[in-house]
Amino acid sequence: MNKHIDTPKSNEFTGKHMLVIVIAFFAVIIGVNITMAVIASKTWTGLVVENSYVASQKFNAKLEAAARQEQRGWSGTIRYNAGVLEFTLVDKESRQVMFDDVVAHVGRPAFEQQDRQVKLLNSGNGTYQARLNFAPGPWQVSVRGRNDAGPYRLDTRIHVTATTSKQRSETP
Repeated sequence: MNKHIDTPKSNEFTGKHMLVIVIAFFAVIIGVNITMAVIASKTWTGLVVENSYVASQKFNAKLEAAARQEQRGWSGTIRYNAGVLEFTLVDKESRQVMFDDVVAHVGRPAFEQQDRQVKLLNSGNGTYQARLNFAPGPWQVSVRGRNDAGPYRLDTRIHVTATTSKQRSETP
């Protein structure tokens, strides 16, 4: 008598195959989530302001200061070339506007670890400068100055290239 024994074929899909697929799927998802969380925690804290309530109370004052600055008709320019950050400001008649003190806050967008504050020195002709070595890539620059007419603030991004260390400035 010929007994037939059922043996599974090697290409048959079994429950073990499904278990391996499900485990591999979730391992990839969890691995990607952990990787992204580690990268995110090393680059940006997510903190925009220390206290959002206090910042909201100062918002209207900042809007009023921006409106007063707009009424003055001053036009500022920020440039970076060959290791020198340069700021100039002119009035409606294209005359240089002089400040008592000019400070630049520089850093990477959404990356607080490289943020720093630099005092810009008057080069004698209404141009304020500081020597800085920016690594290639985008940089956020916020220049603040004050004189008898009031405060001034200019925010812009510059892009420093690796080959020429010159920049492309996007001034609003």
